[in-house]
Amino acid sequence: MADRDANLIVALDFPTSDAALELARQLNPEDVRLKVGKQLFTAAGPDVVRVLQDLGFDIFLDLKFHDIPNTVAEAVRAAAALGVWMVNVHASGGSRMMQAAREAASAAARPPLLIGVTVLTSMAREDLAELHWDAEPIDRVCELASLAASAGLDGVVCSAAEASVLSRQHSPDFSLVTPGIRQQGDAAGDQRRIVTPLDAVAAGATHLVVGRSITASQNPAATVAQIRASLATG
Repeated sequence: MADRDANLIVALDFPTSDAALELARQLNPEDVRLKVGKQLFTAAGPDVVRVLQDLGFDIFLDLKFHDIPNTVAEAVRAAAALGVWMVNVHASGGSRMMQAAREAASAAARPPLLIGVTVLTSMAREDLAELHWDAEPIDRVCELASLAASAGLDGVVCSAAEASVLSRQHSPDFSLVTPGIRQQGDAAGDQRRIVTPLDAVAAGATHLVVGRSITASQNPAATVAQIRASLATG
């Protein structure tokens, strides 16, 4: 299992389990955790999670549950039974939904961290305006993070650009899980609000989710080592 101080999570955004496992076998579970999202989970199901766990990796199951409270609670219960380290729900599902998820997670023999999704890092103010939330993303993020904290969640998913604000508003043990992390010079892709690993940690991020910078690298293990070294000396 990963070093508790090495909160680097590699996003396995692959269309097949073979591709995901090929990448995973190039990495050390002492150095990183792995994220299994909708694409890979839909293609390969829970079996790929089990295989990755058998390789020694902690798994962040990134399915962003958002439904009626009972349905979300049962989904979280199933994720906990699968043995994942972290699972997430949409904070916009509201307090009753998040509290139901919290109760389900807490009842597990090994409760996973339960994280609330605030505003997707692909979204900018104009995207929120379409949903009649005419505010800057940080304002909506703060509202949803407070709602998640009051519902007993362990933290939130947010952009690292918002982590500096949230880290001042919440306790140090409130996890700030930050996707949209890119190495200097990497393409932004479909993310709008991105920062480098060192800047994210400096802003208060507790967990860094890195995808293409590692998965598209010719030497993923070397890229992981480079990121970890930059964080250790930053």
